[in-house]
Parts: sequence; structure tokens; C-alpha cells
Amino acid sequence: MKRIKLSRKNIYAITLMLVVLVLLVTQACASSSASTSTTTLTTTPASTVTLIPSVTTTSMSTTTITATSAITSISTSTAALISTSTSTPTSISTSTSTPNSTPTATGAVEATEFQGTKLTPIKDQLLNAIEGTQNIDPTTYSLTIDGLVNHPLTLSYADLEALPQISELGTLECVEGWSYTAEWTGPSLSAIFAQAGVQPGALIAIFNTADDPDGFTSLDLSYINSNNIIIALKDNGVTLPAANGFPVRVVAIGKYGYKWAKWVTGIEISSNTSFLGYWESNGYNNNGDVNGPAGQ
Repeated sequence: MKRIKLSRKNIYAITLMLVVLVLLVTQACASSSASTSTTTLTTTPASTVTLIPSVTTTSMSTTTITATSAITSISTSTAALISTSTSTPTSISTSTSTPNSTPTATGAVEATEFQGTKLTPIKDQLLNAIEGTQNIDPTTYSLTIDGLVNHPLTLSYADLEALPQISELGTLECVEGWSYTAEWTGPSLSAIFAQAGVQPGALIAIFNTADDPDGFTSLDLSYINSNNIIIALKDNGVTLPAANGFPVRVVAIGKYGYKWAKWVTGIEISSNTSFLGYWESNGYNNNGDVNGPAGQ
């Protein structure tokens, strides 16, 4: 074989060519490695998919197709999950009602006018009591009707509420010179007495109260029946306040305030026209007519 002699210059040229060749091969390998990388899928808690390509090359088309398929699959699964876990809110029906013209025990509004007459607010209604305000539990309260009756009655507060209710305008006048006007609501005494069956010879009704159980005052039956006198459960359309006689008080129209018995617990039907109540025993007129004398 013929030996080839290389000059130093040729050796440098060959070496340089080899170096270039190695660099080209290395770059080609690197490019090939890069072209096989896959696309990274990053999902957020809200199932939003973001594509982050590692390298952009001509071979990315295949990777893009794979990533797109993955996105489609994830989107479909996410949609199914949302469809399964999300329900339509339950419809809540609400209604607004106009307050009743007839007040109720709860949420009632005090009336300010009745039958064209301005009413005295409850806070401005003056009061007198021989033993202070009586506090009575309506759940244990009862009103007894006895004496000269065929059928003695014991009526609960609920029984009294269930009776036909009458509302009327009434002015309470005190012998001390003050007065106030209110709307009073409650059952008729005549209707209650009719249930009890008043016996012949009965002339008066004696009102026993929580502060005077022996008879606070009395009224003639003729006066009660002719004026359709009521016992009030309400004052100005609201439940009678304790200070005003709750559970019930007498509305003695045309009579002085001492005849308007409060905290009534019993009514005795009697023929004893000589009976004198608390104030009558202390010198007040037994008739108690506003247009008559205050004293005996």
C-alpha cells in the first residue's frame, strides 16, 4: 500500500472537519431528542386545561393531536362531573300579606282612630288600682259565673276569645276629673248570662276581681242588658295590657271609672241590691252614673 504523507496543514484541516462533524452529529441527536418530548398538561382546580409545549418542532403535530384528545377527554369528564354534582336551587315561595283590619294577639298594631273618633293612646291612659297592677297567667285564668243561675259557668281565656266579639267606642271618666277614650273589644255580658240561665229574682251582677275577690263593684242587670255591656279583652285593638285589667275588664259605658272593674275573676248574679263594692263602701255613689252625683 502506498503511504500517504500528510502535511501539518492537512492534518489541521482534517481535525477541523472531524470536530465540525461531531458538532453536527451532536446537534442532530439533540434535535431528535427534543422532537420526541411530549406536551405537559396542567390542570387547575377549576378543571381549566392549559397546554405548555416543551419544544416547538415539526413533529409537534402528533403530540398536539394527543394533547387535544386528552383535553377533550378531560373536558368531557369535567362537564359530566359538573352536570352530576350541580343541582338546580330549590324554589322558595314567599308571600306578602296586608295586615288584617282586625288585630291579632301577636303583631297587632294599636288603633289610633275608631268610628271617626281619635283614640287615647294606651301609654296616655291614666289608671287607678287599689292593690297595684295584677299579673294574671292567661293559661290558668278562668272566669266563673255563679249565684242565681241555672248553669254555673267556668270560662277560660280561650273560651272568652272564642265568643262573638263586639267593638265599641267608650270613654272612661274618673271622679278625679280625667278621662280617656278607647276602642274596647270583647264578648257581651248578656250573651254569657244567657248561657248561664239567669234565674227569676236576680237583679245585680257583682264583680269579683284579683285585687278584691269579695266584690269590687256591682251593676244592675237591667243596665247591663239595655246597654249590651261587654267585658273587654282588647284596648285600641290590642290585647288588654296588665295595668288596664288583663285578662278582662268591665266596660261600663256612662258610668264612672270605679264601675269599670279590672282583673275580673268572677261574676255573681245576685238579688242583693244593698251590696256595696270597694269604692261604694268608701262613700262613692252606688249607681256611679257620670251625669249623677259622685257621692252617696
